[in-house]
Amino acid sequence: MFKVLPIQSKDTQKELCERCGVTFDADLLAYAVSVDDEFAGICQFKLTDKGGEIHDIAPSLEKNDPDALFVMGRGALNFIDLCGVHFARYVGEVTDELLLIKIGFKKTADGAFEIDLNGFFTDHCH
Repeated sequence: MFKVLPIQSKDTQKELCERCGVTFDADLLAYAVSVDDEFAGICQFKLTDKGGEIHDIAPSLEKNDPDALFVMGRGALNFIDLCGVHFARYVGEVTDELLLIKIGFKKTADGAFEIDLNGFFTDHCH
């Protein structure tokens, strides 16, 4: 079973970033995903006046479960949307373009990954 939970402690966030090989940023919010209580990945993100920014959707160095990362990425986007921010960009290093597209990001002409969250979690087509 997947569990996506907010990381409450910056020390824990730093440790989990290390376990995923990503740079810890204390200014970012973060979610962790586990599969059957085994840590599987981290998502670091923030809300700005221009929209949500996802900085990392990264698997654990010990376990790569794309389905878990998908659920976590959608969870972060849902949180951003529930905060009243209806636009997000992926601003981190793109290591799995297909995962970003499955989560719902669209690749723009300049190579950025963006998503319009208006109706994304309420319409049935997503």
